[in-house]
Amino acid sequence: MWIPSKLTRPGRLHNAIVRPRVLDLLLQAPCYKLVLFRSPAGYGKTTMAAQWLADKPNVGWYNIDESDNDSFRFINYLLQALNKATHFSMPNSLKLAEKRQFSSFHSLFGEVFAEMADFHQEAYLVLDDYHLISDDDIHEAMRFFIKHMPDNLTLVVTSRTAPPLGTANLRVRDLMIEIGNDLLAFDTEETTRFFNQRVADGIDDTTADNLRNYVEGWPSALQLIALQAQHQRRTLAQSAESMSQFNHAHLWDYLVEEVFDLLDQETRVFLMQCSVLDHFNDALVTALTERDDALSMIESLNRYGLFIHPLEGEQNWYRFHNLFAEFLTHERQARMPQKEHELHETAAKAWLSQSVPHQALRHAKMSNNSQLTAIILLEHGWTMFNSGELQSLEKAIALLSAEQLYSQPKLCMLQAWLAQSQHRYNDVGDMLTKIDAEMAALNVVLSTQEQGEFNALRAQVAINQNEPEKALELAELALSQLDNTVYRGRIVATSVVGEVNHVLGHLSRALPMMQQTEKLARQYQVYHQALWAMLQQSEILIAQGYVQAAYEVQDSAFKLIEEHQLHQVPLHEFLLRIRAQILWCWNRLDEAEECAYKGLAVLGNHSGSKNLHSYSMLARIAVGRGELDKAAKFIDQIVHLLKQSTYHVDWTANASLSLILFWQARGDLDAMRHWLESANRPKKACNHFTQLQWRNIARAQINLGQLDEAQATLDFIQTQARKKQLVTDINRNLIVLSVLAATKKDDEAARLYLKEALEMTSQTGIMGNFLIDGAKISHVLEKLGHKSELGDLERHRAQQLTKAISTTQRSRSIHFDEEFVEKLINHPNIPELVRTSPLTQREWQVLGLIYSGFSNEQIAQELDVAGTTIKTHIRNLYQKLNIANRKEAIHTAENLLQLMGY
Repeated sequence: MWIPSKLTRPGRLHNAIVRPRVLDLLLQAPCYKLVLFRSPAGYGKTTMAAQWLADKPNVGWYNIDESDNDSFRFINYLLQALNKATHFSMPNSLKLAEKRQFSSFHSLFGEVFAEMADFHQEAYLVLDDYHLISDDDIHEAMRFFIKHMPDNLTLVVTSRTAPPLGTANLRVRDLMIEIGNDLLAFDTEETTRFFNQRVADGIDDTTADNLRNYVEGWPSALQLIALQAQHQRRTLAQSAESMSQFNHAHLWDYLVEEVFDLLDQETRVFLMQCSVLDHFNDALVTALTERDDALSMIESLNRYGLFIHPLEGEQNWYRFHNLFAEFLTHERQARMPQKEHELHETAAKAWLSQSVPHQALRHAKMSNNSQLTAIILLEHGWTMFNSGELQSLEKAIALLSAEQLYSQPKLCMLQAWLAQSQHRYNDVGDMLTKIDAEMAALNVVLSTQEQGEFNALRAQVAINQNEPEKALELAELALSQLDNTVYRGRIVATSVVGEVNHVLGHLSRALPMMQQTEKLARQYQVYHQALWAMLQQSEILIAQGYVQAAYEVQDSAFKLIEEHQLHQVPLHEFLLRIRAQILWCWNRLDEAEECAYKGLAVLGNHSGSKNLHSYSMLARIAVGRGELDKAAKFIDQIVHLLKQSTYHVDWTANASLSLILFWQARGDLDAMRHWLESANRPKKACNHFTQLQWRNIARAQINLGQLDEAQATLDFIQTQARKKQLVTDINRNLIVLSVLAATKKDDEAARLYLKEALEMTSQTGIMGNFLIDGAKISHVLEKLGHKSELGDLERHRAQQLTKAISTTQRSRSIHFDEEFVEKLINHPNIPELVRTSPLTQREWQVLGLIYSGFSNEQIAQELDVAGTTIKTHIRNLYQKLNIANRKEAIHTAENLLQLMGY
């Protein structure tokens, strides 16, 4: 008695998702012998085949189960399905099959094909769940069937495994369409439609994408998530946010029933062992399972549709589907918990044999074996350090006991360098002090070489703490203690000697030392130190006035980062920072801004105090564009960070420049006065950062009318700059000297300073420093641009600067044009005073220019009217807006701009 349901195709498709991208691939199916739907359980193979064939008239469907491995039973069901597909065209063949009146399957199929000769319509025969067939005679018969079946018939097979039906030959001859789990998995759009049909609240694209990624598009898992959301009355967004709390019980039950229980005990154990690894190859699995046939086992499991994916572009590397990996982990911990630590220890050692220490550390941690962790760190810690795997190293060191850490000088050194390389300079000195005490308590005696390595690091700490003489003494001591085999210590000590010379202003000595450091670091593949040396070279070249050469060194540093995947190390931010400074000096503000934001991204959310440089640059750019409301946000961040942390003078000087430029634009003399009273006054000005700090002081003094003090300050730093041949700082100082002279109304002195500055700019290329003070020196520059005393290049640069200053000043007040004012007056939230006391268009222009930092004289020049007329306009707008001074006018303008969304 034949069971009718085994010959009935699925009919419950009312809630199925239409899959156009899959259906489109099947349009040409009649031209192919075989359509194979192959994927693990739960991917909707049967549903997809039924959906595709729903409107086809000539379809025979055979639902296979385990009992169909009897060849007589299989052939009868096959022929009944085929008979149905061909409008009952083979009565004789059916009788022969039922009475077993055939000598072989070949002869029977010969009769079948003969009877089908008169049937010419397009027909489909579906063998659903063919993976349940294990009988070799049936497989051989089906290979013969496929080879000789008529052209108007297409065989459709759904299977979890690769069926032994000669598919390789069919694939090569382009006679087969294969639909795998990559196509059957839902994409984001299909996931969205799926949930919108099933969940009342629907789903947004972001949530759909998160859910799809979590289950890798596995339809059955998505169905269980939808059911759970319905039963728990939670939104899908809530489900997506708490996938770790997702009730996996139903999913695990499904996998046990449909997959795991169908495997033999040996295979189950093999899978649970492999699940310790998040990805694997045959060598790892061999070490883990002690099986010599690991690769063939993996390949067999992959063929059997057990949620194993080959890694793209990698030969013999695999991973489990996310959820299947979670399931196997659950089963492993439930069925063989006593093996958990042993498996992770074995995995750690296996990864070490593959030279992948970060994976080994992960498994050592999960095995709770801190001694194994210490061994891995001793053998591979510095390799990982040089590869930028800093977070993994710090987490691993934190697992060690005090004795394990402090009994090993190499590990102590590694811990200290991790802090040093991440700019935690203040921690390093304390760390070294504690290391000395702990090693003394443990009676650890350092060799001469180890003493040299620690002294090299102490030298680095000293230079970070602005103690160059102490740093030089320690670095030279370290070099005397280290032989040529201890390359890391020698590289560091050499670097410190170069940095000390840089700080002391001995640039001609500093540069070759840093070049030597880079050469050594590259030779021994210590790429962090090579990058550091290149950054120091760049700063030295900038100080020497070779800004283009510095830019090219930075290009090489970017290449080093790309070649050795150093994108997330803090030194990458340092490189982006000094690149932004050059771009700002060249007035390439968009590119400088991009670098600053990239620097913030490199440091991430966990290094807030290190963002000071980037915020300083972004504030400076916003001030240069006249976007004072935007600049104010960065200024708030700068002020907050300066209160929270202690910084090197290099950092504070850069931040102070942005503060002063912002206060200058706002006319906030009180803030400037308060800063000047407490400003750090370095004893010398022999390097770029002490020069900058003194230049900041001079700027504040000029703005506060302390002109004699400003002159003394600038004379002091210019003498120091010329003595140390700090060419770029000489150039910058000349610009500020011209501002001071212009403020004193001494245009002749301003002209001479600007003339020399322009001549030097031909080498340095700096423009930004002219532009930040453009309003004060533009009239002198304009005159210089028309005089023959300048060379052609310098005169052209003067004209460029004059034009850029004019464009910048105009862009700052552009918000207060007629169109803007009309929108402002009609805004529903406009203050009543502004509405009832309307300003004239000229008064609005004047307010915009005040906001942009223009003086009365500059406003008169901009609007081409007399100074007395400007005073009248200012008096009128003050009265109309009930404001008392320039500071209140700037504040009022800023509030109005914010009201309009600027």
